[in-house]
Order: sequence, then structure tokens, then C-alpha cells
Amino acid sequence: MSTTPQVLAWITCDSVYVDPATGKHTLLGIFSNLRANEFPVTHPRMIWFLSFSDLTQGNHQLKISIGLPMSEEDPRVIIDRTFESPGPHHRINLINDIHRLKFDDPGNYSILIEIDDQVVLASTFPITQIN
Repeated sequence: MSTTPQVLAWITCDSVYVDPATGKHTLLGIFSNLRANEFPVTHPRMIWFLSFSDLTQGNHQLKISIGLPMSEEDPRVIIDRTFESPGPHHRINLINDIHRLKFDDPGNYSILIEIDDQVVLASTFPITQIN
């Protein structure tokens, strides 16, 4: 077993439906970038679905930051929440609802996902201008 939390999935989508009978998650409107006619632009709502394994039993802290590399501004923390894990053999699915996320400029934004102040995923999220 790993000593580091493992990211099984990070998916950006419009909505997540959880079936009350089975607990199955259905992800709707999956996307991996945004496009806009002009900047700044504010995206009204998106869901960041995360799935983890190898988390010790107990409470954990999830933090997600976003920013432009080489920018003078520090990355913005857009998610900072606690969640509970029943133990390392369980998969944890987290639905993170993000409202009114603003982007001042186009670019390849850096995403940093941390659990308990430990980086578990570094990725990018492109925001482009439509010409």
C-alpha cells in the first residue's frame, strides 16, 4: 500500500448526479479547457470531481489552487475543505462545486491539488481567447 494519497481521477464537468439507490456517480458535460471571446471572463459554475485512494482513516484537508505560471500574483485557493476517509482501502469521491471562477487573462493555468499540505497532483487548465 502506498503512503501517499493516490489521485484516481480529476475531472471538470457541468454536473454530477449521484444515484441514491446505488451511489454511482454520473458526470455530465465533461470538459478540459475554457474559451472566451473577451477577458476578464467569469465562468458561472463548474464541478471538479476528484477520486482518491490510499488515505489514512480520519479527517483530511483538501486544497486546490489555480494561477498563471510566472505571474506576479500568487495562485488563488479556490477549494479549501475538510473531508473524512474511512481508511486506505476505500475510494473517496469528492464533488467540488465552484461558482463564478474569474479569469483575468487567457493562459495555461496551473492547478495544484494538495491533501494535508502534500501535493498530490499538479496539472494545467487552458483558458483561450476565441479570435
